[in-house]
Amino acid sequence: MLKVHQSNYVIQGYTAAVDERELGRLCREAAIPFVVDLGSGTLLELEDFGLPHEPTPMEALGNGAELVTFSGDKLLGGPQAGIILGRRELIEQINANPMKRALRCDKMTIAALSALLRLYLQPQRIAEHLPVLMQMTRSAADIRRQAEPLAALLAERLEPLASVSLVDCDSEIGSGALPNHHLPSVGIALRPRVSAARQDDALQSLARAFRELPVPVIGRISQGEFVLDCRALDDAAEFAAQLAALDAGP
Repeated sequence: MLKVHQSNYVIQGYTAAVDERELGRLCREAAIPFVVDLGSGTLLELEDFGLPHEPTPMEALGNGAELVTFSGDKLLGGPQAGIILGRRELIEQINANPMKRALRCDKMTIAALSALLRLYLQPQRIAEHLPVLMQMTRSAADIRRQAEPLAALLAERLEPLASVSLVDCDSEIGSGALPNHHLPSVGIALRPRVSAARQDDALQSLARAFRELPVPVIGRISQGEFVLDCRALDDAAEFAAQLAALDAGP
C-alpha cells in the first residue's frame, strides 16, 4: 500500500486524509508492506525555524511505514536524487532488483549527498550552512538591507530606460513543498519607460538581458514590472559587478 504526500498541491474544502497510523495497522494485519512517499522529505522540524510543519521520514516510520521515499534535493537541500529508507529486508529486495543498477546514483551524487548529510549532524547550526534553509529563514528586513544599494546601482545603470524601486513581494518556497505558503520578501522592480503599446516587448527585453548576464539572473514579470526577488540572492557583490555587462537597450 502506497500513501503519497500531497507535497506540491492543496485540496481545500470537505476533504480528509486517512491517518497514517491506521494505515500502518491495516497493512500489518494484512501482511502487506506500507510505503509512504514524502516528496520533499525534510529531516528537520521546520516549525523550529518559524515555518509550517512538513512531515519527516522519522514521523512516517513512527506511524508504521516500512519504506519511506523522498528527494535528495528540494527541502533536504542536496543533489538531485531519490532516497529510500526503511525495513532492511525490503531494502535488500530493492537492491537485488536489476532495475537498481540502471537507476543507481553515480559517485559524484553520492559524494555530494554524503557531504550534505554531515551538516545534519549539527542541527543547531544547519541554517548557517544549508542554502535552502538559509534562504527560507531570511527576514524581509535583512533582504531589504541587501536590496537597497543594488536598487541604487540599477537605477544608475538603467537610466533613462526604466524606473527602479523597491517593492514588497512574496517568495514561493516551491520545490514540491508547502505549496500554499509564501514568505514575505523584498524585490527590485524595473518598469520600462515606454508607451503602453511597447511595454510587453520592453519587459521581455529586460528579462532576456538579465538572463544573458555571465551569471544568469532570473526575475518575474508582474503588473507591468520586471521584479527581482532578492531572497535567493547569495552574492550581492557578484551581482553588482556584472551589471556593467547588462545590455538592456531596445
